[in-house]
Amino acid sequence: MTAAGEDRSFIWRRGGAAAGALFATLVLLGMVLLVAMSNEARDAALDRERNAYNVTLLVRTVDATISRSEAALGRFVLDEDVSQEGSGAIYADQWRRAGHQIQQLAEQVRRNRAQRERVEQLSDLYQQRGAELGQAARAAAAKQGQGGAPLYYAASLSETGPELRDMLAEIANAERRELRRSMLRTRFFSAEADRLTDYLSWLGLVVGLGAIGLGFLAIQVLRENILARREAETLERAVAMRTQELSTANAALKAEAEERAAAEAQLRQAQKMEAVGQLTGGIAHDFNNMLAVVVGGIDLARRRMNGPKREVLVQLDNAMEGATRAAALTRRLLSFARSEPLLPARVDPSELVGGMSELLDRTLGERVRVAVRSVARAWPIFVDPHQLENAVLNLAVNARDAMNGDGVVSIATENVTVAAGEVGDIRAGDYVRVSVSDTGCGMTPEVRERAFEPFFTTKEVGKGTGLGLSQIFGFAHQSGGEVGIVSTVGVGTTVSIYLPRAQAAQAEVRMHPAMQQYREAEIAVAGARILLVEDDPRVRSATVGALEDLDYQPVSCSSGAEAIALFDAQEFDLVISDVIMPEMTGPELVRELKLRRPQTAILFVTGYVGEGEGGDLVGYELLRKPFTVTALATAVSTALGRSSADGEPRRAAG
Repeated sequence: MTAAGEDRSFIWRRGGAAAGALFATLVLLGMVLLVAMSNEARDAALDRERNAYNVTLLVRTVDATISRSEAALGRFVLDEDVSQEGSGAIYADQWRRAGHQIQQLAEQVRRNRAQRERVEQLSDLYQQRGAELGQAARAAAAKQGQGGAPLYYAASLSETGPELRDMLAEIANAERRELRRSMLRTRFFSAEADRLTDYLSWLGLVVGLGAIGLGFLAIQVLRENILARREAETLERAVAMRTQELSTANAALKAEAEERAAAEAQLRQAQKMEAVGQLTGGIAHDFNNMLAVVVGGIDLARRRMNGPKREVLVQLDNAMEGATRAAALTRRLLSFARSEPLLPARVDPSELVGGMSELLDRTLGERVRVAVRSVARAWPIFVDPHQLENAVLNLAVNARDAMNGDGVVSIATENVTVAAGEVGDIRAGDYVRVSVSDTGCGMTPEVRERAFEPFFTTKEVGKGTGLGLSQIFGFAHQSGGEVGIVSTVGVGTTVSIYLPRAQAAQAEVRMHPAMQQYREAEIAVAGARILLVEDDPRVRSATVGALEDLDYQPVSCSSGAEAIALFDAQEFDLVISDVIMPEMTGPELVRELKLRRPQTAILFVTGYVGEGEGGDLVGYELLRKPFTVTALATAVSTALGRSSADGEPRRAAG
């Protein structure tokens, strides 16, 4: 054969080998694709088979859960046990669980339109059945009439229960039919996959022989791979070095962030301590001024005891004024700290603000015009009306000062619905907004940020204590509301108090006007026997002396245990008790005494109500320390009169 023929033969052999390899490859790929399709079809059939099993099992579970729930309801309407472990709780838990299982069932059959429609019908029947059984459950829980037994019996005769179970059976039967079809498809595709796998095995043998010829090429590829690996190792070392550099930089950034966080924490702590220092300094300054008046007045009165009576009375009046101002400062601090016991009542805000017109006109002066705008039907609020009046009055006075005593003060009440965090830390809900606006100088952003700080004021020395807005802030938060400020320099300021809408009237704590100045008229029920419980010996001694001067017969003790022993030994017309005492608090003592004699009159005396104590004072008289003899007389007579109005006429013990 010539060289040209050999070349042509080589070309044909090479072309034939290439064509054969291509054909074999295409056949192999086709066989692999067919096997893959068969396996996918088999897997899909298996998935449908598993889903049918799951649906059937879930249907049985729903049926069993509903049965357990109805059985528990039957026990509940008989024993009416509403405890957490009782049949009522079991019914509610099982019924909710059945609803959750129906939702799972809907998720399982979402790809099957017919089953999806059946599950929707099942869900409707479940809701109808729940409404029927719910009436019996609520009646049993409320113990109305014969309880829930008649309603449960009526529910048992309803067609909804059988229809619900029939629908469950229909869903299960449909799944069983689908399960049989899925099993047939599974067997068919499994057989096809096995047959194609056999063909693929023979084809693999042929391809394996061809692979031997390609092994020679693999050697060359291996050499090239070794070279590529060496290059890759070099690249990996470079990447590792760069990664190490990045890790070092990241660690440095983390350390810097931790140092910054520590520095910020120290700064916040320093700011807190600075605020505490400012508050302490302000309290100490004001109290020292007031104590100076008290101590100086008493000292001068002692020195002039043998002198003219008028001079002694002047000094005593000065001392009393200083003590009264100190008590007022204490109340403002308690309001700011949200520890002032409020006297909540159901209040119409429009009526309250409208009734303040005369007081505002008299307080603000003739050059200030007051414009009151109220919504037609303001929502009721449950707040301390006296504190709300003080808040509006303080804001109006601040507005007058901001206008230098000449301008318009606008007071508005309106119903608003706010989102969470829309104003300060306010919660979402319905509120009544009481706004006081002026046309004064306005606030700079710096002043607005510090407006609620205690003892912060922009007024001249002696013109204000800096506790007005702080007190309003404490009152609003203690009442469940919030305070917002909108101000523009040169235009004016609007301060808004947001108070939550009242849902229902609640009992109120009656507090005597002992917090205010009294007229010198004294009201007494002569000869009444009074048990005084006070742990401070000086306060106890002074109170006993005042009661004796008022012609009462006081018996005093220093603890709750002593008070109970005295109360059991003799009868008393009135019990006066401090609120905060060691071992047994005043409310705890009163609960014990009320078990013995429910009609006994009670008067609480307190200088501070701790957290959680305010609710225990509901329904009783409350007298604030410090108090005058006149305040004590009024509080005692009112407590005795209120008790006699609530029960039998009170006698005067002889």
